[in-house]
Amino acid sequence: MSKSSILDYTKDELSKIIKPSFRAKQLYEWVYKKYVNSFDEMKNLPLELREELKNNYNLIPLKSAYIEKSKDGSKKYLFMLEDGKTVESVLLPMKKEKYDDDGNLIHQTRYTICISSQVGCKIGCSFCLTGKSGFLRNLTPGEITSQVLMIKKDNNIAENRRVNIVFMGMGEPLDNLENVKKAVEIFSDPLGLAISPRRQTISTSGLSSQIKKLGEMNLGVLLAISLHAVDDELREQLMPINKAYNIESIINAVKEFPVDARKRVMFEYLVIKDLNDDIKSAKKLVKLLHGIKAKVNLIFFNPHEGSEYKRPEVKDVLGFQDYLIKHGVLCTIRESKGLDISAACGQLKDRKGK
Repeated sequence: MSKSSILDYTKDELSKIIKPSFRAKQLYEWVYKKYVNSFDEMKNLPLELREELKNNYNLIPLKSAYIEKSKDGSKKYLFMLEDGKTVESVLLPMKKEKYDDDGNLIHQTRYTICISSQVGCKIGCSFCLTGKSGFLRNLTPGEITSQVLMIKKDNNIAENRRVNIVFMGMGEPLDNLENVKKAVEIFSDPLGLAISPRRQTISTSGLSSQIKKLGEMNLGVLLAISLHAVDDELREQLMPINKAYNIESIINAVKEFPVDARKRVMFEYLVIKDLNDDIKSAKKLVKLLHGIKAKVNLIFFNPHEGSEYKRPEVKDVLGFQDYLIKHGVLCTIRESKGLDISAACGQLKDRKGK
């Protein structure tokens, strides 16, 4: 890529590059509030500055290559980067518009956007398609943030409408920690997308040393751990990274992570038929999470072609949830969305991308 994107820079960084510095605030407003597609549209910037920006920077560092829409309203995006590589993002409508009996709007549709942090992934989880294509490179801060920008624009989500962001697409966010950190700061800027860190969740496969670094950064983000197993033997089968970062090291790192008084650490638990869906596993999970302000999110395994794993029975997942709740662990079951499209991470890229 010959030029960096203007989206790679925080507002403070831009104020040092662009003079006078107040022009950085104007530029931020054009990009993140008005969703412009070119520097030429930034009419309150001097022509000379617009020409300088065009000559030295790109604006949006990706373009939409393919979109699949589910009957439940979720959308799967395949974005093409400037070097021709592709990544996936997902828009999930979490709550529909609600009106009172008089027709007054109580609340608008609420959205979560799942975004990628890498092209490919190094982790190599046995249940995931993303890692099968190998790791190619990290995404830049602008490539990360523009996923949200493009999705908001494509769905006419107004600039003052807040969304929830989950770093849970392709790649391991903590393996690209510096760029993810900068993306969090850009998302959070009041003059940018103004998405509070409390609305941003970083989901990790459990790089315990990086969890510690993230905690020391004190960004205010929420933490989600992709646990998926309650003993090292099974977790190594599902997630080879467990050989380097075992369950004990992850739990120790989580106990040191700064958690907002009103929030919890999320533990993602992918439920796979006849593998980790039994009450014995639920008992071990309760013991494992003792002393942690935790919430467990049970996820039905989403089958894909060539997978050796199967979707669990609803009754088994409900039984698992019931055991956790009865033993004092907050537990939810993630609503399955996009089952009629390429919902599993990596599926759309596998069919359409590079």
